[in-house]
Order: sequence, then structure tokens, then C-alpha cells
Amino acid sequence: MLTTPPITVSIIGGSGYTGGELLRLLLNHPGVDVQQVTSRRYAGKFVHSVHPNLRPVFGRNPIKFTTVDALKPVDLLILALPHGQAQARIDDFAGLAPRIIDLSADFRLRNPAIYEARYGHPHQAPAWLERFVYGLPEINRDAIREANYVSGVGCNATASILALKPLVDAGLLLDRPIVVDLKVGSSEGGASANPGSHHPERSHVVRSFAPVGHRHEAEVHQAFGREDVHLSITSVELVRGALATAHAWVQTGLNDRDLWRAYRAAYSDEPFVRIVHERSGIYRHPEPKLLWGTNLADVGWQLQSETGRLVALAAIDNLGKGAAGTAVQCMNLMLGFEETAGLTFSGLHPV
Repeated sequence: MLTTPPITVSIIGGSGYTGGELLRLLLNHPGVDVQQVTSRRYAGKFVHSVHPNLRPVFGRNPIKFTTVDALKPVDLLILALPHGQAQARIDDFAGLAPRIIDLSADFRLRNPAIYEARYGHPHQAPAWLERFVYGLPEINRDAIREANYVSGVGCNATASILALKPLVDAGLLLDRPIVVDLKVGSSEGGASANPGSHHPERSHVVRSFAPVGHRHEAEVHQAFGREDVHLSITSVELVRGALATAHAWVQTGLNDRDLWRAYRAAYSDEPFVRIVHERSGIYRHPEPKLLWGTNLADVGWQLQSETGRLVALAAIDNLGKGAAGTAVQCMNLMLGFEETAGLTFSGLHPV
């Protein structure tokens, strides 16, 4: 049930793509009152000057960006800062709200040594790592409900975990390395421009930018307790979206009926995961563009029964289910809202 009065929420770091997506969702959430949104660069300017899709409607008052120093206490604080910044001020932020959701990578990994190896510097607040719950409801729902501090989840890790979860749960995977090939859109690189995101350089690309060793691998290893899952990331001609194509191996002779059983066992009660495994049509498999603006994940597979080769698929909007949407889903669980509150948009077609 929704609380009355609405809970108060502020966003630290609201000028990026994820911050804008959070605002879009929270401004239409039935149980939330957005109090403040910070931006060091745009403080004093209207939010819709950066996120033009958020121009006020229905008499809603416009919101201005403020500074972190001007923040007032709220019920829940959402951090959408670049990696490394939340850990530097986590004690200050915890003084502003009894509950925090951090969308950066700062509190996703439990082991500070693994964090340092992946992110290239020692963690500045290692004592906080064990206080944060990894924020992917499909694998951690009960813990999120009881948590005061929840981490975000990497978009590539989200797609990879959701692609493989039914097979891991059912014990169907052979003890052989798994390679997850991810095709991702340009918004994964964030709102700040760089030479590689300059339009003449970025347009029409199929660019491998992390063929091995992507940071999100560590989240997948942590989720499944195995380190033989390898991610390979390629930029393609998309703005939003990520498609995970996981190449794995199962026993020969396994059939579609066995896989349907595994996927239904994993996802039949999940409000945001849909099984897409059609016999015909142009959308037989998960397709990211159908999920733009949603918190949905579409999963599917293709099996070569005689060899045991299995390709597991998951499509998401990297800004939705891969970031802001899952954060709002976690917020709903933490605060006793309906898990789907504010997240029922089902996408568009054609786009």
C-alpha cells in the first residue's frame, strides 16, 4: 500500500542521463514527492533546461537544480553521481536520509580488493560495503525489502545475470567458460562528451570497446559465485538499449521443453521479466528497441540440442531496467509500495 503523505526523495547528481530518467519516473510516481535535485554545473537552472522532456505539465511547478550543500533531510536519497564520488561522502549523505540508493559502482562489490582491482584505486569507505545490498530484485528481493542502503546494478551485469539466471538456478550449465557478448547503445557512455562520442566518430559504429575485462564482470561473478563468465562489450547504432547474448553449454539431448520449465521456474512470478521465445515473426527473440523507456527485461534462448550449445538472450533499456527503473523498483520494495508503482509503461511500437 502507498503511504500517506508521500515519501520525500532527493536526487544527488540529477543532470546526467540516469538522473533524468530517475526524475521522469519519480515525478509520475503516486507515492513520491521529489524535494531537491542537485547539479554542480547547472545549479540554479531549471531541470527542464537539461532534460527538456520534463517541462512541467498539468500545473506541476518547475524544479530548479540546487547544490549538495543546500540539501535538506528527506526520507530517501538517490545518488546518481559518477563512480568514486559517493564513497567519498557517504557519511555526509547518510546524515541526510535514513535510506539511500546509490546508482554508481561504489557499493556493488562486497570485496574491497576486487573493487580496487576492477576500478584502479582503493575503496575510500570499505566499512560501508557490507552495509549495502546489491540492488537487483530478481536475485535479491528479500534482502532489498529489509535494507536501508541499496546499490545500483551495472546495466551490462543486469542483462548478463538475467540471461543466465534460469540456467544457473536449474543447474543446467556445464562446467565450461561462458562468454556474454553485449551490444550496447551510446547512452551507456553517459552525458559527458568525449572524442569517441563525437557524432562523426560514433555514428554507424560497431565498435568493440571492452572485448575483455569489463568492470561489470565482477558483479556477475559475485552474483553466481563463479569466475568463468566473461563479458565482451560492443557499441552499436543505438542510443538506448543493451542486448546480452550469452554463449554457454548444456548436456546434449536437452530440449526446448526443459528450457521452458527452467525459465518459467525462474521468472513466472517476476513482474518485469518476460520470456520471449517465439516460433515465427520478426521479433522471435528479445529486442532492446521495444523496451525503450521501460523497466522490462525480455529473455529468451536458442538451443542446438545435438551439440549442447545454448545461446541465452536478455534485452533491456540500459537507462531503465539497467539503471533508473531498477532503482525505483528497489525503492518500492524498501518502502512498502507496490513493486510496480510508477513502472508500468510497456514501451512503444513502432519506434
